[in-house]
Order: sequence, then C-alpha cells, then structure tokens
Amino acid sequence: MSVARSKTSAPSKTSARSKASVRSKPSVAALLTALLLILLAAGCTGGGGSEPESRSSSPSGTGADARVLAVKIDNVAPARPQTGLERADIVYVEQVEAGLSRLLAVYSSDVPPVIGPVRSARETDLELLRQFDRPVLAFSGAQSRLLPVIERAPLDAVPPSAAPRAYFRGADRPAPHNLYLRPERIPYTASGTEAVEALGLRFGPAPPGGSAEDSRTVRFPSARTTFTWSAERERWLVAMDGSPARTSEGEPLGAATVIVQDVTVRPSDFGDRSGNNTPFTETVGSGTAHVLRDGKAYEARWARTAADADTRFSTPDGTRIDLAEGPLWIVYAAR
Repeated sequence: MSVARSKTSAPSKTSARSKASVRSKPSVAALLTALLLILLAAGCTGGGGSEPESRSSSPSGTGADARVLAVKIDNVAPARPQTGLERADIVYVEQVEAGLSRLLAVYSSDVPPVIGPVRSARETDLELLRQFDRPVLAFSGAQSRLLPVIERAPLDAVPPSAAPRAYFRGADRPAPHNLYLRPERIPYTASGTEAVEALGLRFGPAPPGGSAEDSRTVRFPSARTTFTWSAERERWLVAMDGSPARTSEGEPLGAATVIVQDVTVRPSDFGDRSGNNTPFTETVGSGTAHVLRDGKAYEARWARTAADADTRFSTPDGTRIDLAEGPLWIVYAAR
C-alpha cells in the first residue's frame, strides 16, 4: 500500500430544572420521609451517584443511544455507480481479497430508499463495528466458517436469508453486482443523529496549521482511491481506480473530511473460493493518520484501546481533531 499526495501553495441541551408549587407548609414528618426516600434512591445507584460513561458517548449526549445501519457495499468497476452511498454519514474503505477494495457505509442521520450493490461481510467488519452500540449490519452473506462468528457478534445481522423482502436484484447489471437493499423493510429506523456522534467525534473548526493539499491517493495492491479537493463544492471529490466516482444520479461523490488511517493489515484465518486469503485490518491499537479537510492535510494520531472503545483522532500534541460538517470517509491504509 502506498499513499500519494499533491500539495499546492494556494490558500486555500442545561439540564432542565423542574418547578413545583407549594400550597402548604410541609410537616417535619413529611420532610423526614422525603429525605429517607432520597437516601434510599442514592443507595440503589451503587453509592457513586453516577453511571459509567457509555462506550459510544457523544459530546452532545444525543449520539450515544443512536443505533446505526451499516451496509457492506461492492466496489469493483461492474458495481459502480453505487446507490445511496452519498447519503452515508461514514464510509469505510477496506482491503479485501486479491488486493481489491470494499466499502462499509454507515447510516444514521438519513437513510435512502435503496442502497447497494450489497456484498458479503468480512471479519474486519465485526471488530470495526464494535465501536457502535449494537448496529444493524446488512450484507449479502459470508463464508460458512464466518457465519457463526457473525451470529455471536454484538450486532443485528440482516442478510437476505433473514429479511428476503428487503432485498432485490437489479436488471441493469449482472450478479453478484446487482443485489440491493430496501432499508424500510428491515427492523431499523434512522435516529436523525449523525453516526460520527456515536463514535465520540464531532464537527467543529479545523485545528491550527496543516499543509495545503490538492489531492491524496491511497493504493491497495489492486485498487486505488483518490480524493481531490474542490473549493467550489467544499468537498474532497472521490475517484476509484482512476475514474471519478458518481452517484446513481450522475453527481460527483464527495467527502467533507477524509481520514487516512495507517493500520496493520495481516492474513486472517479465512479465504475466498478462489484460494485468496482474506486480509484482516486491525482497527484496535494506535498509530499515525492524516486528516484531510478544507483543502488541507493535518498530521494526526489515532488510538483505540479496546474493541468496544471509540477511535480517537488527535494532533501530535494530543489536541482532538474535529471534522468538517458532512460525510466522513475513513480509508484503512496498510503500514
């Protein structure tokens, strides 16, 4: 894997306080009774008076309880253009067999009526998705040895066998690149909150510094993804394998923030029918990253202490990096 970049010198809810009316002066006995009830209630909380922080807490307090819908999406040429990808809150780009790429699109704030083409899940997805609070995972299937692992994972799996009416085959392209999902037919309702909040991330101003950058390319052995800054659209326009990525309506596909996360990609215990090993991307640990936003690149560090912990992104001096408002793309680059 290699990363190529192009630089330019151009600039580029307070807690609510409830009120009660007092009609008569309370008796001493009533006051003592109320005090006793308060002390009993405090004892039932374990004595600390506060609950442990949620695994996926958000700064606003609204994202922690938001469930997300994750859909595994095809990303080879016959599968393009994809449908509904532009409405994803987060898009992960992963390496799969034979050095190709596949996408994991995460929805929460908005869900399109159709998403696809839907493809099979990988072991990497299970560790990655533990950052979210029991997400719904839509996928076309998985190899037989991986299916029991998916069943034990802390997520709600919704393949075609579990929700046959939710999937259909399109007539405009050959199988397996023509399986689509109708999200309204699965047990999921969009929360209206951004998926990034469930990760403890937030939108905000850019950190100081950074270097002007026109484009960045991340190469897998048999695939490459390029992000080119468009000041007019205020988006990093996506290209896949050298071709501009577009929506099913023909519009350019873009990201507000791109994170190129340097990770370990190693062989797994699984493989495909052709004998290719399925790579496993380690998303627990720490390392370097580059954050692209507003036409600049920022050096960063990432850290995820456990599978059920959020991934934190910060500047080298430890300052949290906020995101530009809009879609987030995270590309896992092999280090």
